[in-house]
Amino acid sequence: MNVYSWFRLSKKGSSSQSATTTATATVTSNQNDEEQLYGITDELIDIIKSFTLETFKNFDLQDEQVANDGAESTSGNIQKDLSDWQEKHAVLVLSRVKELSQLRFRLCPRYLKERQFWRIYFTLVKNHIAKYELHAIRMEKHKQIAIENKKESNTNGYEVEMLESRKPTDLEQTSLK
Repeated sequence: MNVYSWFRLSKKGSSSQSATTTATATVTSNQNDEEQLYGITDELIDIIKSFTLETFKNFDLQDEQVANDGAESTSGNIQKDLSDWQEKHAVLVLSRVKELSQLRFRLCPRYLKERQFWRIYFTLVKNHIAKYELHAIRMEKHKQIAIENKKESNTNGYEVEMLESRKPTDLEQTSLK
């Protein structure tokens, strides 16, 4: 193998490595964007890492009946305690912060029920994630408004078309006179 062949082969290997590196960087960038959207920041991770078993065990939950009244009910009388945003946040934070995952494993179901664990968690981090959840709600409303506006603009086009097609012709106007 001459030097030129070696250079050509090493060049091919480096281009496939750079393509893999680029793909990995894109996936990482998408993950970071999603985490940012759901409020998973370095500051939040530091807060979560400060939680202990006692943080959850000693937390005073308010009246359980009030909490049950506020829970959204789904089909089959199963209560949905978390919003869609909170569910996605929980999945992301559990995958990113192993300490929280370990706490949850040690606490549930021995000391706390799953929904109690998440109520405590979201109460503890409420001040940090509230702005992210509010932003997500606003974005969802904007999407719904855009969809409604698009539907209305499509409907208006049909109404105009029908009105134009129903104009009386010259023969109909003379017969009416």
